[in-house]
Amino acid sequence: MKKFLFLSLLLFQNIFAAEAGAPHLDGGYLSIFWVIPFVGILLSIAIFPLVAHDFWHHNFGKISAFWAILLLLPFVFKVGFSIVIYEVLHVGLLEYIPFIILLFALFTISGGVQLTGSFVGTPIVNAGIIFLGTVLASWMGTTGAAMLLIRPLLRANKDRKHKVHIVVFFIFLVANIGGSLTPLGDPPLFLGFLKGVDFFWTTKAMFMPMLFMVISLMIIFYIYDSYEYKKEESIPMPDGDEKLGIKGSFNLLLIAGVVCSVLISGFWRPGIEFNVYHVHVELQNLTRDVLLLILAFASLKLTPSEIREANEFNWFPIQEVAKLFAGIFITIIPAIAILKAGNDGALSAVINAVSSEAGPVNSMYFWLTGILSSFLDNAPTYLVFFNTAGGDAQVLMGKLSNTLLAISAGAVFMGANTYIGNAPNFMVKSIAESSGIKMPSFFGYFLYSLAILFPLFLIVGIIFF
Repeated sequence: MKKFLFLSLLLFQNIFAAEAGAPHLDGGYLSIFWVIPFVGILLSIAIFPLVAHDFWHHNFGKISAFWAILLLLPFVFKVGFSIVIYEVLHVGLLEYIPFIILLFALFTISGGVQLTGSFVGTPIVNAGIIFLGTVLASWMGTTGAAMLLIRPLLRANKDRKHKVHIVVFFIFLVANIGGSLTPLGDPPLFLGFLKGVDFFWTTKAMFMPMLFMVISLMIIFYIYDSYEYKKEESIPMPDGDEKLGIKGSFNLLLIAGVVCSVLISGFWRPGIEFNVYHVHVELQNLTRDVLLLILAFASLKLTPSEIREANEFNWFPIQEVAKLFAGIFITIIPAIAILKAGNDGALSAVINAVSSEAGPVNSMYFWLTGILSSFLDNAPTYLVFFNTAGGDAQVLMGKLSNTLLAISAGAVFMGANTYIGNAPNFMVKSIAESSGIKMPSFFGYFLYSLAILFPLFLIVGIIFF
């Protein structure tokens, strides 16, 4: 017992000690093979639902944990216990936990809002809902807008047979591209705001590229949906003539509270922080997370249960995201470290591709930030290239403004390329599947991206970069 207490004390002191310098993971010493667990979890997400759907449905959390452990155990011997503890705490306390709390709050609160009304998912109705979500996404976040409107969209199309494409375009526009105009819209832009990028710089700089993408995708969607709608044999009209309305509307005030909580963490800087094994947890971020949890639990307590039942609300989508992204956030540690090593890392070719003797190659910043954001978390990917471009917000908003625009557009736009490019993508997919829609596989969805998004990205690159 004494030995156990002694070892526990040593571990406690090791985790919370602050005298020594923070452990540092040098990505320059890591080979590309350390990315294998991350690739493994991506392939698991892509393949298991196809070849062993039931097994995946019941064991995805265990599979995610398997890949995380497969990295961490040998990583301890490679870089040492202290560095592994620091990196896990760093990604957990500063990225994963705030990420999940924000998603949990938006998922819970938006699940308490029910849009009522007798309407059928015609092409014009579907286009209207998607456009509304696209507009809202920049001001209440892609997650908030997606969670608010995906259920009404699914309910409007419940009697249609051909509707997978509707959800895919919803992910393209509402869960990703719609969040282009403010730091509230998408996590990469919020990180840029915290680094000193002006709040409305994003609005001015991203407006034209976003406008091109939105107009193009809305036209393509309307033509595509009109074609699919004509295939429908008969769609029963809704009973009665119920007018459009909102139940649980007080949850919209709670969503406004979520927006204010996020803004507070960006503007309020009391200079107070707590150290957990060299990881600095700032008071404003801790306050934000506590406020978000309070708002979420207020929604749970105050929303009548019949509203959530009508929305077919359940916890599976947020559970799936939480378990899978826990593994992703851990296994991504070596990949991000290698990228941060720049020319000294195993991925130096990626870093070298964005610069030349003449200066930044903005088209490459756009494509490399975007492609990596499709498979890595787009927030740290944005930061890597933000720092590669110099990391000075004033310079990047000035003479290098087109470089910052390329990084921002790549991170936000191309998060739509895969289910894991942005967290709302996976949540929308899960909610759609819970409603009985057979969504495309990981590769199937990526084919939609290749066919529809990539030609538009090529045009964006030519016009703007």
